[in-house]
Amino acid sequence: MFITADNAQLFTISLGQGRLSLLALGGWAGSWEVWADTLAVLSRTWRAVGYDHRGTGATVAPLESITIEAMVADVFTVMDALALDRPVLAAESAGAMIALLAVLERPERFSGLVIVDGLIHSPRPDAPTPFARGLRANFEATLDGFVELCVPEPDSEAIKRWGRQILRRSEPAAAIRLHELTHGVDLRPRVHEIEMPTLVIHGDADALVPLADAEWLAGRLPQARLHIVRGGGHVPTVTRPVEVAAAIDAYFRST
Repeated sequence: MFITADNAQLFTISLGQGRLSLLALGGWAGSWEVWADTLAVLSRTWRAVGYDHRGTGATVAPLESITIEAMVADVFTVMDALALDRPVLAAESAGAMIALLAVLERPERFSGLVIVDGLIHSPRPDAPTPFARGLRANFEATLDGFVELCVPEPDSEAIKRWGRQILRRSEPAAAIRLHELTHGVDLRPRVHEIEMPTLVIHGDADALVPLADAEWLAGRLPQARLHIVRGGGHVPTVTRPVEVAAAIDAYFRST
């Protein structure tokens, strides 16, 4: 289904039913499909919702509308359209910035938070990053290199092929804009304000966001637990969906 959000049409999927509900956000140029297998497992007992954020997947949005403010507002638009009452908000990679800003803005709207290999701070470079230059010079080759970094797990060629297909659904200009939006964002000074139950999940083989960042985050949040995915790379929602879903289910049924 598509949900209208100002000048965007957000492609959204809702799976399952249950007392507990979860709304999942992808990272950078990854659509809701980076959560697909994890949501499929959760949907056996949860209501599990995901959507393509602006600039990704099947969502239709003008390039100039891809802003952090709009993407935070989209979280609430999707919740209202689907009558999601205090869901757990889950995000991976750069989507963590949007999730943290949403729960800081309206904490009463959520029952909990899940951060998977989350990026919560990014310095502002003085010039375009090598990654941004690569996206402009050779989009597909740069995506291929990014996928290789994301998925270090052995025997994962099929997952890598699928990941490349997902990322290539983003237009180069949108992917570059999404990358550059994170520059200069630093949510570390505010994370102590988040008092809701939070599960921090992180692969200890993540080459993009170090495990130390997750350990720091879990140590600063008043109600946080850290779940380490042993041997997991940057996208355990894709490579270890059963483990990720089980960790989420166990944590929030015990809180």
